[in-house]
Amino acid sequence: MSTKPIRVWLAPPGPNPWKVILVLEELQIPYEIVSIKFEDIKAKPFIDLNPNGRVPAIEDPNTGLVLWETGAVILYLVEQYDVVKKLTYGTVQEKSHVQQWLMFQISGQGPYYGQGSWFHVLHSEKLPSAINRYVEEAKRICGVLEQGLTDKRWLVGDKITLADLAFVPWNDRLDVVLMCPAECKFNDFPRVKAWHESMVARPSWEKAMENGMPKQVSNMEEYLAKIKVKKNTRAEAEGS
Repeated sequence: MSTKPIRVWLAPPGPNPWKVILVLEELQIPYEIVSIKFEDIKAKPFIDLNPNGRVPAIEDPNTGLVLWETGAVILYLVEQYDVVKKLTYGTVQEKSHVQQWLMFQISGQGPYYGQGSWFHVLHSEKLPSAINRYVEEAKRICGVLEQGLTDKRWLVGDKITLADLAFVPWNDRLDVVLMCPAECKFNDFPRVKAWHESMVARPSWEKAMENGMPKQVSNMEEYLAKIKVKKNTRAEAEGS
């Protein structure tokens, strides 16, 4: 029985949707992207799918399910479509550890990196205390991952799982949070560096990023800068 493409609603600058795309690519699940502008995620029609106004959200025509919150979406995709348990385990201990690391990504890495990016790039004024807080938290998160990868290639067991994949999009932008050159972002975290580089070299990441950037934009820092310019221009227009 053929699987109809899952519709993924996203705004390209957000890292969270690419966690879902990575899982879809790894599991070879057909999907189609509905790309919306960053400024439209709190407007119709998207707000009708996700009243929280955050991307991503999915519509699965195979089950009739509409779902949002990245962690919930990832767990659903694996439960529904990963019948051979390529990205998880069937045993209680390993499965629980996979979910543990996913929860850490959702509650730790994502929010702290996100706030760091906001105060460094998008906030209307520079607040050194806020920037420093999130820089230090980002380093702490990397430290936890560095320890978790001691004598291991993957976070859980002997294979890549959804837990590993969930960290890729935000770690790929760690230089924006730390305000450092991209090649230096993992200087103090050699195990995290090797782990991350092994994942961004996978075909799934390369395929996900093929349509990840708007035309005439070569990297995410440039994209965030363009968003900031638009935001400031709009604010000036509204204040005039």
